[in-house]
Amino acid sequence: MRNVSANERNIMHIFGGPVLFLDRSDINTDEIIPAKYLTEVSKDVMKPFLLEDLKLPDFDRNSAQFKKARVIVTRENFGCGSSREHAPWALEVNGITTVIAQSYARIFRQNMFNCGMLAIELPKKDIDALFRLADQASILCDVDLHDKSIICSWGKGQSSAFRFSLNEFDEALVKAGGWLEFADARY
Repeated sequence: MRNVSANERNIMHIFGGPVLFLDRSDINTDEIIPAKYLTEVSKDVMKPFLLEDLKLPDFDRNSAQFKKARVIVTRENFGCGSSREHAPWALEVNGITTVIAQSYARIFRQNMFNCGMLAIELPKKDIDALFRLADQASILCDVDLHDKSIICSWGKGQSSAFRFSLNEFDEALVKAGGWLEFADARY
């Protein structure tokens, strides 16, 4: 691995961690954070309501896996529905900084980057490979923003690697910590 600055090292450690698998396409913003909480302007107030209305077999918001999650792996069109910043905020306040999906609703995806979070798109074959790992006891995914790689590990030294791409602007937003920090540094 190449030498990295302390700032780059901090960024690389922000992204990644225990994985929560949500095996469904078209999870919408109302399922991420219900509309009744849209009057809230504080991210902290939304914390206990993340995925409150999500209905999936075997999905338990009280599970240790849910509470420890820092990465979500899901299917296609994640974040569809209304275009609100509250959905990424609810993820962020719960410590989830990375979502890995086959595709995203366009506005949700950009809201993730505007909040300094990663919305990583992988091809269907890679998403399917990740879901084949879901039965393992605990999966950790480490994201290397510089190398554009994800290493998912489990068990005793078992791992799988995946590559992703980001455009320069989205990468700059993530490295800055979001749109406000990006703008403050440049304007």
